[in-house]
Amino acid sequence: MTNVLLTGASRGIGAAARSALSGSATVLGQATRDADGLIAADLDTPGAAAALWAETIKRLGHVDVLINNAGVFEANPLDSADDEWLAGWERTMRINLTGAAQLCRLAVRHWQERGVGGRIVNVASRAAYRGDSPAHWHYAASKAGMVAMTKTIARAYAKDGILAFAICPGFTMTGMADYYLASRGGDKLLADIPLGRVAMPDEVGEMIRWLALDAPESMTGAVLDVNGASYVR
Repeated sequence: MTNVLLTGASRGIGAAARSALSGSATVLGQATRDADGLIAADLDTPGAAAALWAETIKRLGHVDVLINNAGVFEANPLDSADDEWLAGWERTMRINLTGAAQLCRLAVRHWQERGVGGRIVNVASRAAYRGDSPAHWHYAASKAGMVAMTKTIARAYAKDGILAFAICPGFTMTGMADYYLASRGGDKLLADIPLGRVAMPDEVGEMIRWLALDAPESMTGAVLDVNGASYVR
């Protein structure tokens, strides 16, 4: 059975991915609170990513697939006080990008030491390419960084059998999307999606499952969109 570490596993896309993988893999998830099959880890806290990885290895013995899905989408208005704006920027970077980078590094080293390959699936965002609202510079930047990191890992370690993929969802029916739609006039935003609706978590979860378990090796480095044609590259 394939061993998977999945961050942000308690709700939304993460919960859907966990469900999609059940039966085909042993999944250990990260969340903000302990629960059955979940490890509590606050990725905004220094040392949390390393502690999460160590606990995962302790419980599973080894990891075959790392899925970085944990993230925050918090407004950071341009006219905030300087220290507040910087704190908001750094918090989003720590959770969305730095924590993912630390886990990617630990995973790559783990596979190199074991002499085996592995897979990384990073959940980025349409915002990586299209940008986001004026209050979300930090979110778009963090997701663009995740895409660039994924491509770099794919190019650097394919020779070791280490594969890396990214997914860029647009609006997905999660708590974060509910907030965004409500705050910006949902009907107008939906009019920008040719499909006429936002993606459902199970659609993204199935993409994650496929990349984690079934995607051909030659796809390494690929970035897949799931945005209802609201942004076509």
